[in-house]
Amino acid sequence: MTSAPTDNTTAPLIAASSTLALVHYLKRQGVLDRRRVEQLTGVGISALEDPDLRVPAHAHYELWDHAEKVTGDPAIGLNAGQVIDPDRMGLVGHVFFNCDTLGEAVTQYVRLHRLINESVTLSFEQTGDQAILTWQADSLEHYCRQDMDRTLAAALCRTRHFIYPGIHAEWVEVAHARPDYADKYEKLLGGPVAFGAAATRLAFDSRHMSHPIPHRNPYVYSAVLKQVNGLLARLQTRRSFGRKIRRLISRQMSTDKIDADTLARQCHMSRQTLYRRLKKEGLSFHGLVEHVRKDKALRYVASDRYALGEIAFLLGFSELSAFSRAFKRWTGTAPAQYRAQHLNREADE
Repeated sequence: MTSAPTDNTTAPLIAASSTLALVHYLKRQGVLDRRRVEQLTGVGISALEDPDLRVPAHAHYELWDHAEKVTGDPAIGLNAGQVIDPDRMGLVGHVFFNCDTLGEAVTQYVRLHRLINESVTLSFEQTGDQAILTWQADSLEHYCRQDMDRTLAAALCRTRHFIYPGIHAEWVEVAHARPDYADKYEKLLGGPVAFGAAATRLAFDSRHMSHPIPHRNPYVYSAVLKQVNGLLARLQTRRSFGRKIRRLISRQMSTDKIDADTLARQCHMSRQTLYRRLKKEGLSFHGLVEHVRKDKALRYVASDRYALGEIAFLLGFSELSAFSRAFKRWTGTAPAQYRAQHLNREADE
């Protein structure tokens, strides 16, 4: 039997508010399939309202693929990013648009970006008379064309709406191949666009950095920033503990039946204490086991490295049929069909 690879990091998460915004877009388009959305995300739609909730990045990106399919719109990211809805911006958005200046807002946006998306690193630099934002996915696996389109469109469209209507991109570099709808980028963003870059970058005139933000509310800013900083602190704590528990689950999954008592002893605590600590942080032991299994299953099936029977064994299933049922529940597709579709996409690319 082939040995299982080890997981050195916890799968990245995305703010549930981003997923909820996509759900509302699908609802406005009249194509919302609640059952499928909940199947992909692993939570009820109403639960996405929780500001503390995080959604696995791969689940969020699978929802984008589903959204493109049901709308028949390959440019869905650009179109969804043009929707201006203050109630769907999330807490970081409210911090951004209540800062004193655009420069301060950009600084806060970069600082708090991990609250929005842990699978992408955002950086900022000023070169000469240009200000440049750079989005770099941590891996190709965590790069999503639709989500990056939405990010670019939202960044400029919201800034035009809330701050200065005349702002436009000096130039843009996009880290995916030129799509069939490429002409839409320059019309929307206002500057020349190059595709197939190493990272996604958006440049604008640095003079805009001193532009004051109209209608800002210092009281709202102070209250929301305090809440966001609390979320950031809790996230850092949760990610540290969650990384440890997920790593232990991942290690135990490939060697023996998963046992909460054994994991608790490894953490020098009782099973009841383990459960209480997870519950305090909005997590559950069984939920973590499910997420680890699902994340491994998606990667193993897509990679074609292991036979399906081996994958079932590595994930702790007693037989292939049990694994197949779980995989279909997670994705709506049988593992053999999912593997074939993934390999066909890679061949087409």
